[in-house]
Amino acid sequence: MARVAGVDEAGRGPLAGPVVAAAVVLRPGEAIRGVDDSKKPPAEERVRLYAIIRQRAMAVGVGIISAEVIDRVNILEATRLAMRQALAALELAPELVLTDWVDLAGLACPQRNLVKGDQRSGTVAAASIIAKVTRDRIMDEADREFPQYGFGRHRGYATEEHRLALFEHGPCLLHRRRFHGVLAQGELFGWYQDTEDED
Repeated sequence: MARVAGVDEAGRGPLAGPVVAAAVVLRPGEAIRGVDDSKKPPAEERVRLYAIIRQRAMAVGVGIISAEVIDRVNILEATRLAMRQALAALELAPELVLTDWVDLAGLACPQRNLVKGDQRSGTVAAASIIAKVTRDRIMDEADREFPQYGFGRHRGYATEEHRLALFEHGPCLLHRRRFHGVLAQGELFGWYQDTEDED
């Protein structure tokens, strides 16, 4: 059986913080009970599964792309960059890559891009959990650095609390300034400054 790497991401939709991708290679035929799409298990269960996946996986790689790069290249390309980083960080080379419906050009092995891949593949689901927990921890740290935004509660998503904090404080270094929810408020309230790409 081919050595399969499942790849998935967390954080494509938020107004702040990085996009994080993970690549996981499980032993052939191995299934980890409870591993599913990272959005389904409660937070405590995700953390428990994260530790099990880290312990039992043949290899785990993580890629992290900052808000600054997201603004520069767009969120889809940033997601692809994070996925390539995650694959490059694996300690062994996969023979097949499975993604949650994101095409990655130029891989050294075949890939299959699955619709709802985190529900159809245990390795993609495992990658989803690694990516989600990793990103949550990054946003917990961001909450300590920028406590006025509440990142530890909403993880950078466009909740009412987050939008009100943006209204009151303007964006910080972690905000994706080209995302509509940040851009629109910035133009409305005067703290947005255009950040055209430099040559």
